[in-house]
Amino acid sequence: MTKADLINIVAKRLDITQVQSGIIVEAALRAVVNALQAGQEVEIRGFGSFRFRNRAPRKGRNPKTGEKVDVPPKKIPYFKMGKELKALLNVADAADVAEGAPAPVPTEGDPV
Repeated sequence: MTKADLINIVAKRLDITQVQSGIIVEAALRAVVNALQAGQEVEIRGFGSFRFRNRAPRKGRNPKTGEKVDVPPKKIPYFKMGKELKALLNVADAADVAEGAPAPVPTEGDPV
């Protein structure tokens, strides 16, 4: 799913224009990004959370010259799936495996 797909779904669900929907989606995504930039964790109940993992400093190597380089410590954002979403996806996967069918492809009418 792309951002444009998400904008289309929100517009149809709320019966608003694409422009209005784009503003809503962009504001929500910007709020998540701003919180992460501020060093905060973002948790969306039933969906998941965006957290940070700390990477220790290490010795790296320049692949072109082979020279050793110091790689500084850094925070790496990652997504941790919520229990409800994990359960929904695992139930869908288990049903597909039992039936031998491929996983369904989401359409514009499917809930997000």
